Amino acid sequence: MSEVMERTDLPQAQQETAPAVQEQEAAPQKPSLKEKWKGMPRKKRRRIVRWTVILLILLAIALAAWKFLGGKDGSGESQMVTDVVQYGSITSTVEGSGLTRAKSSETITLTTAGTVLDVLVSEGDVVTAGTPLFTIDSPAAETAVQKARSNVEGYEKQLSTAEKDIAGLNLSAGYPGKLMETVTLNPGDTISKGQKVAVLADDTRMRLMQYYSYAYAGDLYVGQTVEVSIPSLMASVSGTVAAVNMVSRITPEGSKLFSAEIILQNEGALSAEMAASATVTVNGETVYPYEPGKLEYYRVGDLCSTVSGTVISSGLVDYLQVSAGQVLVRIDGEESESELFTIQQDLEAAREELETAQKNLANCSAVAPIDGMVIGLAIQPGDEIAANTAVVTISDTSTITVSANVDERNISYIKPGMMVNLDQWGTPGFGTVETVSLSSSVNNGVATYPITISADNTEGTIQVNSYINYSLVASENDNCLVLPIQCVRTVSTEEGETLTVVFVSGDRPDNAIEMPMVDEEIPEGFWPVPVEIGISDNYNVEIRSGVEEGTEVFTQIQAINAW
Repeated sequence: MSEVMERTDLPQAQQETAPAVQEQEAAPQKPSLKEKWKGMPRKKRRRIVRWTVILLILLAIALAAWKFLGGKDGSGESQMVTDVVQYGSITSTVEGSGLTRAKSSETITLTTAGTVLDVLVSEGDVVTAGTPLFTIDSPAAETAVQKARSNVEGYEKQLSTAEKDIAGLNLSAGYPGKLMETVTLNPGDTISKGQKVAVLADDTRMRLMQYYSYAYAGDLYVGQTVEVSIPSLMASVSGTVAAVNMVSRITPEGSKLFSAEIILQNEGALSAEMAASATVTVNGETVYPYEPGKLEYYRVGDLCSTVSGTVISSGLVDYLQVSAGQVLVRIDGEESESELFTIQQDLEAAREELETAQKNLANCSAVAPIDGMVIGLAIQPGDEIAANTAVVTISDTSTITVSANVDERNISYIKPGMMVNLDQWGTPGFGTVETVSLSSSVNNGVATYPITISADNTEGTIQVNSYINYSLVASENDNCLVLPIQCVRTVSTEEGETLTVVFVSGDRPDNAIEMPMVDEEIPEGFWPVPVEIGISDNYNVEIRSGVEEGTEVFTQIQAINAW
């Protein structure tokens, strides 16, 4: 029997198509994708998977970049933003917070150890200046005062000596007289402290010692005028009794003598070793000395250097008549000057140490230094206090201060006396600017200046040593040209000059500058124009000069995202 049987029971049309269907059924069928994948080698399948993942990642990156840049098919784009110079008002406000502090505060600290004997106040007490606070037994404090006082006295003596010595840099005559036994000194010679350079004899007056018989005791007295005979000059001069000494000199003849010291004015003719006799008239009788005496200079002394150094100049000449204070030798005493400076520094330090020690001793029986409140009392009777312990603080909280900072744009407008709004945990208050510092600190390229705000706290509504918010109007202008802050740029020219500019649209203005280097794209048709700016707030800035009202300026390029 044939494998394909003819169907006679089908309609005519179906009978005609039956052979075609049978042929299709007989033709070989193509494998499906699933069958092809299964039939594929494993290594090839892994390669296809890896490349598929890479393509998907690249597609995701491209899509993200396209969305970020606004798209290239028109679905995203950027937009240029401009603004117009116009009149408006602007207020510059300084705001911040700071720590409140008592305007006046004193802390008592013991620098020596001790034992607390009694505490007379409690923390929180309001006291007046002079109120006793506590007593502390500190033997170390008493010892420190004694030691410091001894050091001060020692340095004062050293300083006095050094000052006398340093005066010798200009070695001068202490009294008038005549130079003798001088030493030759040339500029550049080294001179030592204590070195003898001359003998200075005061010959403006002469001294004569005479002996008289005790029979005339009481007849000679101080101030009495006598007649002095000088045989070598064959002349007599007047003298004065300067002293009467009731000594007991016995002569070979058995007479008892007393002495009298006679002073003569020297007009220049008298010299030492000249023989002389002084007679005096007593009750019409001339009284002669037992024997002639010899004239002596009134006083004689060695002229010595009081410093070590180098000779600058010298005027030492034998028998030179000099006056009191006349400079004879000039000395470069750098070493002595350095020594004097060191002693002065040591004395100053010793005085400060004594002052500190005395203050510490006084603090052992301390009284309140100011009116105020007792804060931070850290002792009780019987406590052993270590050295350098802060014992108590007295703070006058009736007035508080707050430290604030103002930036360089607004500091010129801040003046002492300006009103400040305060707020501490919802409690409002008012203060005034007390001080404005001219010293700035720079942070992130912006200079700030510290100011001090003072506020009355008589009612005690402000908590001390806590933070408080402050705000004050630094400056304001109700009718000025303004622009958004984004319109103003700071640029550098090729000459290194820094300018503040805005980019103006339209024809090139007369005051436009050459296009500076900027870190952004400036659209065509905008020109850099220098401007002077004034005060600013968080959004706008005052334009004082450079552009006029109605001028269109470039602000920024703003991306429009279609997604």
